[in-house]
Amino acid sequence: MLNGLDLDIPDRETLVVMGKSGCGKSVLLKIILRLIFPDEGGIFIDGVDTSLFDEKQIMPFRKNIGMLFQGAALFDSMTVWENLAFPLYEHTEISAEEIDDKIGRTLDFVSMDGTQAKFPSELSGGMKKRVALARALILTPDYVFFDEPTTGLDPVTSRLINQLVIKTREEYGVTSIVVTHDLASAATVGTTFAFLHSGKIRFYGSYKELISSEDIVLKEFIKDASWRDRQ
Repeated sequence: MLNGLDLDIPDRETLVVMGKSGCGKSVLLKIILRLIFPDEGGIFIDGVDTSLFDEKQIMPFRKNIGMLFQGAALFDSMTVWENLAFPLYEHTEISAEEIDDKIGRTLDFVSMDGTQAKFPSELSGGMKKRVALARALILTPDYVFFDEPTTGLDPVTSRLINQLVIKTREEYGVTSIVVTHDLASAATVGTTFAFLHSGKIRFYGSYKELISSEDIVLKEFIKDASWRDRQ
């Protein structure tokens, strides 16, 4: 449960939110997306408090946030092409030809072009994550949220997903939040770091500040040597 949490997210940065399992990391994303209502406080997106918005009011803000869910959350009964086309048909008025072109270019960005006719059941876990990222990017959002992007993936595939998180920031210019307990992944993709503990932000700062922190709870969390392997 979150309690008195106060957090600012810098533009065009990748904020990594860390913490032990069950500390509220994924809840934070759901509250920003307004999939969960906060009991009190404000949620400011582009300077607008959205905390009391109804479903119709929040929709334009949601469309500007791409979400990569932990389990990819692709529609099993739809092909890859249909999964990516769905938000375009729902939220744009571009032509069928433009939709097909945009799907091809977005899949190419995640190195999955040519899989349009496949169903999710035909894809590996890493391939599903890449298609899910393509779907998150298909409406060209300003913000992208990643919920445990490397969970359940082998080291090689995890590195590929990490590279795509960085590539998304650099080439799409998005502001990102990455929720993870994978320390190596966090160190690779993050530009700013927040440590969530007991429902509050216990640490917020740069990687250098993170690894030099004298906070006892944080030091215990990051004692894994992989943090200090960052290039």
